[in-house]
Amino acid sequence: MSWWRAVAAGVVALSLQIATNYANDYSDGVKGTDSARVGPVRLVASGLAPAAAVKRAAFIAFGVAAVAGGALALVVGPELLLVGAAAIAAGWFYTGGPKPYGYYGYGELFVFVFFGLVATAGTTYVLLEKLTGTSVALGVPVGFLACALLVVNNLRDIPTDTVAGKKTLAVRIGDQWTRFLYLLLIAGAGAVIVGVAVATRRWAVMIGALGPLVLGMLPARAVIGGAAGPALIPVLGRTGRTQLATGLLLVIGLLLSA
Repeated sequence: MSWWRAVAAGVVALSLQIATNYANDYSDGVKGTDSARVGPVRLVASGLAPAAAVKRAAFIAFGVAAVAGGALALVVGPELLLVGAAAIAAGWFYTGGPKPYGYYGYGELFVFVFFGLVATAGTTYVLLEKLTGTSVALGVPVGFLACALLVVNNLRDIPTDTVAGKKTLAVRIGDQWTRFLYLLLIAGAGAVIVGVAVATRRWAVMIGALGPLVLGMLPARAVIGGAAGPALIPVLGRTGRTQLATGLLLVIGLLLSA
């Protein structure tokens, strides 16, 4: 176990998340799609910060991720440079560029890949210099919960995104199917964790399922119950806490079953 590699991988993941949020704030702000905001205040759209400053913050955060990732690539292999470049591009072009993929309903797909599979299996690869079936499999529930965050965010914004011409997956499939998708992602995350524990006979891993199947039921109940608009903002926070708790429980389960 190389602790500096683990820390560097954490810096990469956190910096990419911060950078993507700033990039999203900037791009949506300059495009005007945040003019009728329902969710938390955005910097550019609200005038709290100039667009150039938010764009600069995004580039700085991307730069931090690139430096930490570059250090890892020096000791692990140049293939990490390709993965890092793809992750940075995915973060910027989610809402940036002339044809942002987030505006065409592909946001959840990219979130699942980069904040689920790549983040989880990629961290394992950095530490062990090989991929493992368990890390790829556990990247699935991590990706599901990351997608659930985006789904509930886009569910809240269906009315304003529709007016702005932002065709997110939620806009495309409609309110009811989006609510069902959220429930499927939460329940699916728990089911996959249980399946991994059974398949690998690492029974302690099963405690990770307590996150989505217990903590996740509270926000899921609100979504299925018809919460809309500002009422979905607390659901977003609870979904994030469910994801955090699931990650911590999985770490504990993996350590106990090692």
